[in-house]
Amino acid sequence: QVQLVESGGGLVQAGGSLRLSCAASGRTFSMGWFRQTPGKEREFLAAISWSGRNTNYADSVKGRFTISRDNAKNTVYLQINSLKPEDTAVYYCAATNHWPPGGFHSWGQGTQVTVSS
Repeated sequence: QVQLVESGGGLVQAGGSLRLSCAASGRTFSMGWFRQTPGKEREFLAAISWSGRNTNYADSVKGRFTISRDNAKNTVYLQINSLKPEDTAVYYCAATNHWPPGGFHSWGQGTQVTVSS
């Protein structure tokens, strides 16, 4: 399995922006971003195909979140704009061999995003 390492999280004020990164130890196919808060199920946010030509977003984040990738760097990004306190969560990236996305088989350790009001 590929190893995934997220970075870019932190404490930010509401209305600000963050770009999360997910570095992979090798080639990946489709990639996704998820988030989770204590006591809640992991929530799908966005996914991107290997070529980058296809993306998929949860309705709740369309227009504020943008997923992208740089295959030369084996890195996937999640740009988050207009951050809200309810975006506070641990954000995870994951890899899958499928498109449309599903069956994610490798996960990172997560990066904490905290949005202050």
